Amino acid sequence: MFLGLRTVVYPAPDLAAAKEWWSGVLGIQPYFDEPFFVGFNPGGYELGLDPSADPAAGPRTYWGVRSVDAAAQQLLEAGAAAVEPVSDVGDGIRLGTFRTPDGSILGVIENPVFQLTDADAPESEGPGR
Repeated sequence: MFLGLRTVVYPAPDLAAAKEWWSGVLGIQPYFDEPFFVGFNPGGYELGLDPSADPAAGPRTYWGVRSVDAAAQQLLEAGAAAVEPVSDVGDGIRLGTFRTPDGSILGVIENPVFQLTDADAPESEGPGR
């Protein structure tokens, strides 16, 4: 079911400060910049900033799936509970979050425009590249 990691969304109560900080750390500007969400695209993956998210809840991680509806059904049948119902967030991108039986939050995202790209980083960035 899971195609791989796609998106992580960080709570950003001070959206302007978070956008500035992440722009400096990533060395890129956001590809999407609105008062309700800021999105960066480092290496094809999405790093999002959500001003309405609760910092106490921590970041939300989304796994890519081919069909968010099928994934939601499979997760619910496996004992997960819906936290944020599946919704369309634009450009054909649909996502939802679920609480696993152990209490973790699991996000799934159907993103027809997802495409990995080469990250622009010098080879000297270290062995984790």
